Amino acid sequence: MRKPPKFWSDPDGGMTPMAIALAPFAGLYGVGAKLKARFTKAERLPKPVICIGNVTLGGVGKTPFTAMVAKRLQDMGQAPHIISRGYGGSEKGPLRITQNHKAKQVGDEPLLLAKSAPVWVSQKRAAGGEQAIIEGADCILLDDGFQNPSLHKDFSFLLIDAEEGFGNGVGFPAGPLRERPEDARDRAQCVVFVKPHKDYEVVGGLRRFARNIETLYAWLEPDVSGLDKTARYFAFCGIGRPERFFETLERLGFDLRGRESFGDHHPYGEEELRDLIIAAKAANAIPITTEKDLMRIPMGLREQIATLPVHMVVDKPEVLDALVKPVLDPPRAKV
Repeated sequence: MRKPPKFWSDPDGGMTPMAIALAPFAGLYGVGAKLKARFTKAERLPKPVICIGNVTLGGVGKTPFTAMVAKRLQDMGQAPHIISRGYGGSEKGPLRITQNHKAKQVGDEPLLLAKSAPVWVSQKRAAGGEQAIIEGADCILLDDGFQNPSLHKDFSFLLIDAEEGFGNGVGFPAGPLRERPEDARDRAQCVVFVKPHKDYEVVGGLRRFARNIETLYAWLEPDVSGLDKTARYFAFCGIGRPERFFETLERLGFDLRGRESFGDHHPYGEEELRDLIIAAKAANAIPITTEKDLMRIPMGLREQIATLPVHMVVDKPEVLDALVKPVLDPPRAKV
């Protein structure tokens, strides 16, 4: 995926010549999505479906939020399985992820999520859910799919980037919106503002956006226990918001001697990675990237690259549990 154009994230970017030129296509995109939703019958699975989605294109933290929800469901006695479209992979599914799969087959996010719970790649979400239930799922976590009308959702979390908001407020391709934010909000049972860090304060109209819907705040907590903070580092990544990764490293006090950003889900080539490692050595630095990027790096090169592990934290975990519990089946008795 290419890097999103800068006018997408500019609040006034909807008035740029490029956005204005793309406006008719944005209108067609919106009409097409509404027609699809109107004429698609949602399939209802025999087990509850919990969706984690967003209203904008690009990364907002759906994958780590999904992993966090999976862990909380497991702590509640559930056996969640995760369904992913497997963006960037060649497999259509339904296919259950194993440690032998590669990112080019199933995508990077499913491989990362498989550390938390069983994961299925399935472009047809309902088919993936049905297979997961056959193999023991008590509930289904839908990573993305908020705009997919083919599967009934029993509960939906709508994630919003607390820093970027809705970008220039215009629909794709003139802007980052998949649909009108108000339409998305009206289908959600919980709005989650994802902050760049714990102390970031959400203010203004964005804070009031949720209206009477339950609101949570979430952020990524990094784990630096396995890293040498006295060393120099050369940071690189191909994620939705690469600058946030760099800013996090700097906020944690890491000495960055270089940085390189790529488009989200960038497929790294071996020669490209060796050039990055050489550039890091030239700066007397250690190459460092995200755990998601590591899924796209060949096993033989991973030992030369450091990663910054992160996990999602939510401000009111007890509220999250109380919200989803009513839609869940009673936990199975342990044998």
